[in-house]
Amino acid sequence: MTFEELSGDHSAERMESVAKALEEVLSSALPQGCITVGVYEAAKSLNVDPDNVVLCLLATDEEDVKDVALQIHFTLIQAFCCENDINILRVNNMWRLAEILEGVKQGGEPMDLHCILVTNPQSSTWKDPALSKVNGFCRDSRCLDQWVPVINLPER
Repeated sequence: MTFEELSGDHSAERMESVAKALEEVLSSALPQGCITVGVYEAAKSLNVDPDNVVLCLLATDEEDVKDVALQIHFTLIQAFCCENDINILRVNNMWRLAEILEGVKQGGEPMDLHCILVTNPQSSTWKDPALSKVNGFCRDSRCLDQWVPVINLPER
């Protein structure tokens, strides 16, 4: 049974609410320098300081589902995050994710948005109501044996 089946009519509202909270988290983490973007960069960051990571996002488009190498990377990252109590979300709509994160590196090169880590700011532990909402959703999903819930970011 999935989270959506259990919660019935409230699931669409809750999913929309969590998607908005996720957008807030990303928008506030970006200017603080608390975002790590890219599969390889995320793996390096997880290896160096996993205790500083508060959220892991794995994003795909329809054509990425058939990319075996990417799926292997996702499996390894998911396993590492589960082992280290890091909340994970699968995100649909990479276009919207790129829009939120201003999806181009400083050289004009597009970013690898398949894996995104949100970390605590260097100076302190992050206390954000939007992050608490996203983390609560992840925790509730795990209680329903849905270890990697999927969020669809709505178009703007």
